[in-house]
Amino acid sequence: MYKSLIKPFFFLLPPEKAHHLTIALLKFTLAIPVIGTVFKNFYTIKDERLKRNLFGLTFENPVGLAAGFDKEGKYYRAMSSLGFSFIEIGTVTPKGQAGNPRPRLFRLPKDKALINRMGFNNEGMEALAKRLEQKRPKHLIIGGNIGKNKATKNDKATEDYVLCFEKLFPLVDYFVVNVSSPNTPNLRKLQEKEPLTQLLSTLQNLNHTKDKPKPILLKIAPDLTDAQLDDIIDIANDTKIAGIIATNTTISRAHLQERPDRIEAIGNGGLSGKPVRQRSTEVIRYLHTKSKGKLTIIGVGGIASPQDAIEKIEAGATLVQVYTGLIYEGPSLIKRINKALLNHPITSQSK
Repeated sequence: MYKSLIKPFFFLLPPEKAHHLTIALLKFTLAIPVIGTVFKNFYTIKDERLKRNLFGLTFENPVGLAAGFDKEGKYYRAMSSLGFSFIEIGTVTPKGQAGNPRPRLFRLPKDKALINRMGFNNEGMEALAKRLEQKRPKHLIIGGNIGKNKATKNDKATEDYVLCFEKLFPLVDYFVVNVSSPNTPNLRKLQEKEPLTQLLSTLQNLNHTKDKPKPILLKIAPDLTDAQLDDIIDIANDTKIAGIIATNTTISRAHLQERPDRIEAIGNGGLSGKPVRQRSTEVIRYLHTKSKGKLTIIGVGGIASPQDAIEKIEAGATLVQVYTGLIYEGPSLIKRINKALLNHPITSQSK
């Protein structure tokens, strides 16, 4: 029904407007108790074989919602009814900011892809914290994806990450340090070895002053070279972070089916969806192999089918996240992935 009726209607609307309208309708619909129960029962698969125990947390299944979908913590209750075991909120910054000018989100239907240059648009950490103080759905794990404000210079960036970390610490189950978005000027320079080590070390030192430290993960770009990935492994080992999320969107425009003139007209932004699938998997496999399986990896990038998710897990990911695939395939994607995992030997290999 999603592909034949719902998706064609929403694809007539501008992407950002369609996103907000879709979630608003879902949220309204699920507020009706009977319908909410039906949704949850239909989309959620409960099976002990799907559970994953990772960095002190129990995930009911390996499928999560990637950051960027629910930037401000407004929709995680509604989205939890679609079968996700964990939802990553953000990227959040200390101060609210409007993000980049519209239009800033573009569909590439021929490629089953999106290009976005949202620019960390969000209402700020205080607004997010208030929403996260509300009661959450049972068993749902919440991740906090944190970043810096656009106006903050890179030499002061650590201060922004620390502010977000402190504010959200009592309210999220794990943190993700986002230094890999291509849509905030110079942000990706923080992926270089020296500034990244300093940033993660600061957060980890702060983390270990807490009675119960929270897992901190790093989200990386798919555009890193092998040498840079080697640095990431060294940094992860040195700072003892909990793991890596591989990968964010790409700045590459290689092998797209969309007309070159349209791609040029769209301009800058991060590409997500099917075109990034292969590179994301390559990064996961490289990190897993070079770290001899000791590096915990959450795989994201181009997952639009159960086989795509299994590919990521076979490459070395323990959990997976979806976003763009959800837009093109609909909410049944989560259930289909979990059903496929139940019939795959990988379900017995949780870490």
